[in-house]
Amino acid sequence: MGRSFGVIAGIGLTVATLNGTAQRGPAPVHQRDHPAIQYASRPPSDRLAALAKRVAVGETKLAFNGDNGYLAAMLGALGVPLESQVVVFSETSVQAELITPKNPRALFFDDGVAVGWVRGADVLELAAHDPQQGVIFYTLNQRQTALPRLERQLSCLTCHLSQNTQDVPGMLTFTTQLIPQDKYSYASGFATDHRTPIADRWGGWFVTGRAGSVHFGNTEIPQSLRPPAGAALRPRVLDSLKGVVDLRGFPAEHSDVVALMTLEHQATMINLLTRVGWAARIAEYAAPGASAPRPRPEALDEAIRELVDYMLFVDEAPLPAGTKGSSTFAATFAARGPRDPKGRSLRDFDLQSRLFRYPCSYMVYSPAFDALPARAKTAVYDRMSAVLSGRVTGEPYTRLSPADRRSIAEILRATKPGLPVSFADTIK
Repeated sequence: MGRSFGVIAGIGLTVATLNGTAQRGPAPVHQRDHPAIQYASRPPSDRLAALAKRVAVGETKLAFNGDNGYLAAMLGALGVPLESQVVVFSETSVQAELITPKNPRALFFDDGVAVGWVRGADVLELAAHDPQQGVIFYTLNQRQTALPRLERQLSCLTCHLSQNTQDVPGMLTFTTQLIPQDKYSYASGFATDHRTPIADRWGGWFVTGRAGSVHFGNTEIPQSLRPPAGAALRPRVLDSLKGVVDLRGFPAEHSDVVALMTLEHQATMINLLTRVGWAARIAEYAAPGASAPRPRPEALDEAIRELVDYMLFVDEAPLPAGTKGSSTFAATFAARGPRDPKGRSLRDFDLQSRLFRYPCSYMVYSPAFDALPARAKTAVYDRMSAVLSGRVTGEPYTRLSPADRRSIAEILRATKPGLPVSFADTIK
């Protein structure tokens, strides 16, 4: 796929590397060809691979339409909600020559797949999180045919396997300094997630709704040409993209700020889960003739600590009060998750001072979390239990209040199958 931007060209999401959200330690070296991984050769088991098989035998039909090709059909077949639409206009895809603020790229996602569409482009760009292999990238030709075929794209790893993705095939969300005359302007930016201050996010993106703060969205002015600190350019506040973007072919009229923040959080979670899974499988791999698996390496313990810290939002950037989406995304998203007997869910939003009401990632329910090797999953639960029980002290863990800790533990005990019986049982 060559060049790519944030959520697609492979479609991506990532861990932030600049502006106060740097990785706390080195990521593992590239191991995609290790016998325990075999990223390129082992058959994938992600949702797009399963859909491709159904389409190939005619079990699932994909209808083509003149407005957006196979986009609507793909979203329907995958069950990806239209409300998840977020829109990016930086010229940073393999199809960059088609992307402008008047013809931006639309991205759609749920917990495990992402779909990218550019009006007039030759292909849809797709990505899915394989429970063991990491993110798998595909394209679907936007030419009508009796049997559409999803094609796997290893070339996407040029951008989507790097330190920005924890050195595993992963997702990317970037804020960029848009310089229209420079087709490689995606390099003038950095990766973002929930640890990135709002003021540093969303360069190159349209943002609808209320963000409650200054940010880099909704403007084509490069960061380098903005007023100096203290005289920051306030972005436009948009309720929808009507009148801003030619919406022919777009299934929705929003680039909802809540959806965008959810995507940023999920991006890094996907990569951290893959990183822990790969590190654990490599650590446990026993070559033919070996007597026993090797002990867990320090690098895996470090990856587990970072994963748990991220899951529990201990270093989340403060969210300005007044943040509000412009669509029904928040309600649709919250309705998709399990609830405990008190009606609480890890998918409930807060949007007053933080993204979620109960600061523990909903990705704990993902197939990738469940597919972690047993010893690694036990270590993750042990670390979560230690943090929630208060045995891990000091900054940044003090931001988890006793009420937060109790609520998270209670929700998980009620909704997460396989949770250890003694999980966080010392919380008072």
